[in-house]
Amino acid sequence: MRRIHCLNPISPLGTGLFTADYEMTEKAEEAQGILVRSASMHEMAFSDGLLAIARAGAGVNNIPLDACAQNGIVVFNTPGANANGVKELVLAGMLLAARDIVGGIGWCREQKENENIAKDMEKAKKKFAGRELRGKKLGVIGLGAIGAEVANAAASLGMEVYGYDPFISVKAAWMLSRDVRHITSVETIYRECDYITVHVPLLDSTRGMINRESLGMMKDGVVILNYARDLLVNDDDMAAALASGRVARYMTDFPNPKVMQMEHAIATPHLGASTEESEDNCAVMAVKEMMDYLENGNIRNSVNFPACDMGACTSLCRIALLHQNIPNMIGQITSILAAGNVNIANMLNKSRDQYAYTMADLETPVDAQTMQKLASVEGVMRVRMIK
Repeated sequence: MRRIHCLNPISPLGTGLFTADYEMTEKAEEAQGILVRSASMHEMAFSDGLLAIARAGAGVNNIPLDACAQNGIVVFNTPGANANGVKELVLAGMLLAARDIVGGIGWCREQKENENIAKDMEKAKKKFAGRELRGKKLGVIGLGAIGAEVANAAASLGMEVYGYDPFISVKAAWMLSRDVRHITSVETIYRECDYITVHVPLLDSTRGMINRESLGMMKDGVVILNYARDLLVNDDDMAAALASGRVARYMTDFPNPKVMQMEHAIATPHLGASTEESEDNCAVMAVKEMMDYLENGNIRNSVNFPACDMGACTSLCRIALLHQNIPNMIGQITSILAAGNVNIANMLNKSRDQYAYTMADLETPVDAQTMQKLASVEGVMRVRMIK
C-alpha cells in the first residue's frame, strides 16, 4: 500500500484518481508521495521513505529542490495546467491598465447616495478615459505555456506582439501564432513596447530583471505586468519609475507592503491560477505524474531530475537509480548486475545538469545483495525495485 500526504487541499478530481493500492495519510513522515500547492517545505525534514513530491502548479520556490535531489526525492510540477487561468488574468490586467476601470468603479461607489448619478457621470467619466489595446505593442518575456497563450491572445486582440525567449522549446514555438514576432534581444522589448509582461521562472539571472537599468530603456508611459514571480521586479526601482511617470501602471499578482504604497499600481492577491478549472487541471496532472513514477519509475515534468520514460515494464522486473551525473556510473551499474548474473533486457539513462536517472528492465531476478551493492556505489542517491 502506497501512502500519500497532502500538505494543501487538493482537488478531489486529482486525488480521486488514486486506486485501491493507495491510501491518504495525515502523517507526512509515513508518506511515499506528497502533494503540495503553496505550503513551504524548506524547513521540513524528509523521511527516508519519501520518493516524490508533486507541486500542483508551475512554481516550485516553496520546495528545496537540491535537498530533495540529494535525498533521492523527485519533484514534479504541472506546467501548462493553469496556463489558461493565468492568461485570462493577464488579459484582465492589460484591460484594467488601459482603461481606468478601477477608478470608474470607485467613483460609482462614492455616488451611491447621489440621485443625479446618471447626469453627473457624463461629466465625471472624462477623467477615467483610457486607450484601446488594438494597435499597441506588447512585449512578452518568456514564451512557455503561459507566455505563449498570452502572446496568441493579444495578437487576436489586434496588438502588435513581440516575443522573447532564448530557451524557447520546439513545442512552445509550434504553439505560437504566426502573428507573434519572435525577437532575439530583450532590449528591443524594453525600448519598443507599450505593454511588457514577464513570464519567466525566478532564477539568479531573472531576479530583479525589471530594475532601474531595464526601466531606463523603456518609453514613457509603459505598462508593466507581473503575474509570474514577485521577485522579478525590483520594488524600489518600480516605485521610482511610477513616481516619475516612466511607468504608467504596474499590474501585479504579488502585493507586499512596498507595492501597496505605490500610486498607479494595481495588485491582486495571487489570483493567477485561482480558478476551479486550474486547480482541477493541476491536481489531475500532479497525481498522474506521481502515480506513473511510483508504479513505473517514469519521470515527466520533474524540476530536479531528467525526463525518462520506458512505459510499463513488460520484463520480469525493473530497477531505477537516481544518481549524480558523473563518469563511469553506467559501467559500475552494469558490472554489478553482470556479477549478480542479471541479464538486462532494456536500459535507459538520462542526465540533467548534475543529476541523472537510470532505469533497467531485467530478465532475471535481482537479489538483496546486488541491490545493496548498487546502493553503495558512490554518487547513487536511491535504488528502487519497481516491479
